[in-house]
Amino acid sequence: MPPAAEAVCAEDETVGDEPGGEERRRFAVLRAPAAAALLTAALLCLATRLSRTYPFGPVTRNVVDLGQQYLPYHAYWRALLLGETHGDAFLNWNSGFGANFLGDIGTYLSSPFDLLVVFFPADRVELALYVVTAVKITAAAAAMALLLLRLRPGPWPVAAVLGTAYALSGWTLNYGATVPMWLDGLVAFPLLCLVGEWARTGRRPVLGPLVVALAWIANFYTAYMATLGAAVVLAVRLLTAEETAGARQRLAGALRAARSVLIGIGLAAPLVVVVFLATKVADPTPETTFAPAPWTDVLARFLPATASVASPALFIGTPALALALTLPFNRAVAPRVRAGWTAAILLVTLSLQWEPTHLLWHAGASPNGIPYRQTFVLCGLLLIGAWFSAARGVPRPAALLAGTALLGALAWAARGSVDIDRWTFPAFGAAALLALVAVLLALGAQRKSTARVLPVLAVVLLVAAQAGEAAVTGKRIEEQQRAKVSWSPRVGPWHATAAAEVARADAWPRHRTDPGEVPGGNDVLLVGGQGADYYSSLTADVTSRTLASLGFGHYAKGRHPVTLDNPVADALFSIGTRLRSKPTEPVRQDAAPRATVTATTTPVPPLVTVRPPGRPATHPGDSAFARQERLLGADVYELPAPRRTGRTLTARCPAGSQVWFWAPEYKGTAALAGERPVSFDGKPPSVRAPMQALGTVPDSGAVRIGLGPEGKVRLPREPVGCLVRARLDSAVRELTATGATRVRATGHTVTAELPPGSKGVAVLAAPRISGWRCAADEADARPARAYQGLVAVPLDGRASTVTCSFRPPGMRLGGAIGGGGLRALGPAGVQRPRRAPPLRGFRP
Repeated sequence: MPPAAEAVCAEDETVGDEPGGEERRRFAVLRAPAAAALLTAALLCLATRLSRTYPFGPVTRNVVDLGQQYLPYHAYWRALLLGETHGDAFLNWNSGFGANFLGDIGTYLSSPFDLLVVFFPADRVELALYVVTAVKITAAAAAMALLLLRLRPGPWPVAAVLGTAYALSGWTLNYGATVPMWLDGLVAFPLLCLVGEWARTGRRPVLGPLVVALAWIANFYTAYMATLGAAVVLAVRLLTAEETAGARQRLAGALRAARSVLIGIGLAAPLVVVVFLATKVADPTPETTFAPAPWTDVLARFLPATASVASPALFIGTPALALALTLPFNRAVAPRVRAGWTAAILLVTLSLQWEPTHLLWHAGASPNGIPYRQTFVLCGLLLIGAWFSAARGVPRPAALLAGTALLGALAWAARGSVDIDRWTFPAFGAAALLALVAVLLALGAQRKSTARVLPVLAVVLLVAAQAGEAAVTGKRIEEQQRAKVSWSPRVGPWHATAAAEVARADAWPRHRTDPGEVPGGNDVLLVGGQGADYYSSLTADVTSRTLASLGFGHYAKGRHPVTLDNPVADALFSIGTRLRSKPTEPVRQDAAPRATVTATTTPVPPLVTVRPPGRPATHPGDSAFARQERLLGADVYELPAPRRTGRTLTARCPAGSQVWFWAPEYKGTAALAGERPVSFDGKPPSVRAPMQALGTVPDSGAVRIGLGPEGKVRLPREPVGCLVRARLDSAVRELTATGATRVRATGHTVTAELPPGSKGVAVLAAPRISGWRCAADEADARPARAYQGLVAVPLDGRASTVTCSFRPPGMRLGGAIGGGGLRALGPAGVQRPRRAPPLRGFRP
């Protein structure tokens, strides 16, 4: 070991014996986490700057779900925390005409780091999300550096560099940075490993379960994976560490760890159970069959500047990887330690590629999109292996040669992978060269004890090699993502203008205000209003099916329903004000878009209406037009039977009526004779095209629609509906006259006053998702009925009010489990803690 490193270790091991030494030792141990956090933050910002990405450049970083899902959710979360929303923690009135928001909180927003959004103004939500992301990543670096020093004493600068390597792994740069909720799992893994260490040595019986609870509350999905990874680490430690050499000690340590995990999960149950039950009623995605990635691609992902969602992101930096590869050959490490960590790393690597273990890592369901979400655990194991190989000094030449040979063989085998970038091998070669020079300097310092400068230069070169590769990798991954996947523009004037119009026109709960289409997704979460737009993993199946049946479109296989600019839909959902936007310039990656926004207000029925007993006499059939009429209770469309000749549809409709075209699986254009073509983008099952207006029927009554399909033409039996506006106006007047005379909405509760003698069914214009309970007058609340997919309450003619309230399913069960966890935590806290084993003389 270089003299400087020996001095560091000696200081860490002996200061505890001096007066005030315990405090000094703790301060010394904290140097590595602090250095890792600072280095990680600097490199993350540098990579962002090199890629010219916001906030260090003009280019959007809102790729895929980051712009369409997580950014809007954080904007709404800020507004909710500051009391600026109509809904509360139970119900989100802005999205999907009423959505289970506690489930969304537990899925996207329950991390303590997400509370930082309240410190930023509303027009800086992108900056707030970047800061949240950066803080999570730096916290992961600090946690890993702390774990490494807890596992085995060693030079703190090396621990700091390896902590940074973990936080800026390929998994973070390729996946985590654009899915911020997963980053909580990155933080959780080293923390849960620390919980395992405490359990193994009989320490911190209260703090351990609390850390587990916090990890599962922050993001239970990746916390589950981190818990499995921590179990692997604990198993290796129980089998290899001298403090747990006896079978009884190992069993006791394992039982203490299991107790910490069970109590911690129990404490998190009030939120976890709600999310779990919400997934059971969510719109199902198509089943995915796991297909392992080619091993050439797997090996390529260890190298810098590679990006893909189809293979595991395993880059940890060439110097760190080289150290990890020396572990099996490093005779300075005890044989059982080498064997244990090498076996764990190999087995976890193989588990990524085998379907049964793949399903185990993902809680039994192969995910859509990124199939290697657990890769951060393997990155952590590799860095723990690197630490055990380097903690006692630079590995011997034989181990270095063997590790270098493995590294070269890996790079050679990966050369033909499709994931290799033009920057990959230049960055790999430069980092390997710097690491080699650092090793030579460190070896030279071992021979010349007076050469104090050599260890410092070695550390500097190690940092340069690791840092340069991470910065280049971050830069190239961001550039590749923007070029290959969908993106949303930066938040700017368009959103601000729409938000101002929504605020001016908002009349909730008298009627809804729909912001229309704003670039990105989840528009209503960004600009306000109460529309259909909603993108969540927990989008209820009832919401998706109900809206789709009425002609709404969707993305993400049904989990992202979008607005429908249709007057019948507006009447059904009490959308009295609708915004329409027209961009004034092309939407670009490097500029925030501008647009003109207009608001149109029309008379609509109230939020709660009354349908008379019996079924209305409307058009039969299962088309969206017929379903709209059944829900409205009036015949407002003429539904001709169009004749198709080649690429032309012909029919006859009342003159002056409005032609609507409904073809959810159609991709191409449709144009009414004399009108401009309208685009449809149906791509089943992922994308469903909404119904759209084509124009007005001429005086002749002849309807002629020209089709411009892209591929096979897929049309329903009744693709054309001609809306007679006078009939709709009459239906609106009737529903308004018989509907609620007054509606009040507070958080997750709606109360409506009804005309005297109302009979039939009171209908709340919200999808009947699980959790709604209603009552007429002072009767006991019961689970709400459904009327064509909407919330309904039977009326007998005597009730003057109806009240409907939403409570997320699972709250009582989760609360009961959480209470049990609290009771179990009490006895754990009164146990006599064991003293930690002394650092001095410790050998792995």
